[in-house]
Amino acid sequence: MERLGTGIGWRPEIADAVERMPGIDWVEAVAENVCPGHLPDSLIRLRERGVTVIPHGVSLGLGGADRPDEARLTALAERVEALGAPLVTEHIAFVRAGGPLTASPLLEAGHLLPVPRTRDALDVLCENIRIAQDALPVPLAVENIAALLAWPGEEMTEGQFLYELADRTGVRLLIDVANLHTNHVNRGEDPAKALAELPVEAIAYVHVAGGVERDGVWHDTHAHPVPAPVLAILTDLASRVSPPGVLLERDDNFPEPAALERELEAIQGALTKGWARSAASRVPSREAAPTPETTTASARPTPPTPPAAPQSSDCTRQRLALAQTALLSALVAGTPVPDGFDRIRLGVQARALGVKRADVVAKVAPELPLILGESYRPAFLAYAHSHPMTGGYRRDALDFAGQLLLSGGPEDAGARRELREWWLERSGPAPRSTRPAVRLARATRRVLLRR
Repeated sequence: MERLGTGIGWRPEIADAVERMPGIDWVEAVAENVCPGHLPDSLIRLRERGVTVIPHGVSLGLGGADRPDEARLTALAERVEALGAPLVTEHIAFVRAGGPLTASPLLEAGHLLPVPRTRDALDVLCENIRIAQDALPVPLAVENIAALLAWPGEEMTEGQFLYELADRTGVRLLIDVANLHTNHVNRGEDPAKALAELPVEAIAYVHVAGGVERDGVWHDTHAHPVPAPVLAILTDLASRVSPPGVLLERDDNFPEPAALERELEAIQGALTKGWARSAASRVPSREAAPTPETTTASARPTPPTPPAAPQSSDCTRQRLALAQTALLSALVAGTPVPDGFDRIRLGVQARALGVKRADVVAKVAPELPLILGESYRPAFLAYAHSHPMTGGYRRDALDFAGQLLLSGGPEDAGARRELREWWLERSGPAPRSTRPAVRLARATRRVLLRR
């Protein structure tokens, strides 16, 4: 497996700083934010210097009940080719639900949601990954995600689930140690047990990120420094295997470059500590030298018995679709909480999804907060409570603006005119003309209509 070394998540906000950072061997870019025909100059310069760039997808929804969308797979493959990447990564998650399998409207989560660790979900995930592997020009690695919610009736631990997934598909694993910490705080799962059960030989690389705890819930924000417990899990992992690559993720609230460099140094320190621990454990003990049998038993748990069927059936996909749609609908559309879920945790997750939608829409459509001022966030959260997202964030921004205008908002007449112009400019099949004669005609029509 290719050695990657030390990496950092490339983001436009820190692009210049990343180029100047010492010791960066590779970077990871969010695939959906990269246009194959118009690569950012920063990524081009990094590639020319020999820095590896790996696209990291967030929208395939490999853990969803539907088979992967061909257009999304094609788009991801195009980004792989444009970046000359040796690897491509995605998530073990579902991001949308509904549609033909459930005869219900399609719902978008705008977030990575956990897959139930059941036989049904594993069968579907394995088939979806095989489909993706066949469509992509380079090896695929999939990431374990952070979760606030636990599915009722799960049949496997996270380590068992990942072990069998890798065994059945040959897919590589992107292990996020910050997500293991998140699941430890939120779901009581032991990260050491998960690491002991992992097929460490399948690890492609490792993610490290920060978060914050509020009211007993750990939020995987990627906007805070990496905490000591996450570094401790990285040390534990490094004591078991030398990962081909380790990458620092930061998506928001970017600090000064020196702070990021200190975090990279702390990550390297955690790795060195783990390697030293591994070397010490290999020194023979006079009291009890490990035998091959005990070493094998301690290093690898017995995986669950694989199912006989090589592919998921349509009935299996429909069962999973109904379960995922019920959960997502409760989160984004206010429908009843499915049996077995923690209502309080589901409420926390629902509020977090609404806040994330507001934040992302503000980024993809920065004119909206400027036009609406302080009223933007409460207006959007009120809209999100009763209007689930059915498309991407740009579509969400247009739908929000259109709904606000239909309801008579905003109250300020000037803001309402600006919002209407913004919506008209972007909602048509083509941009509105900026030719002086056309603009004059539009202005004259507005005056006549007011009369």
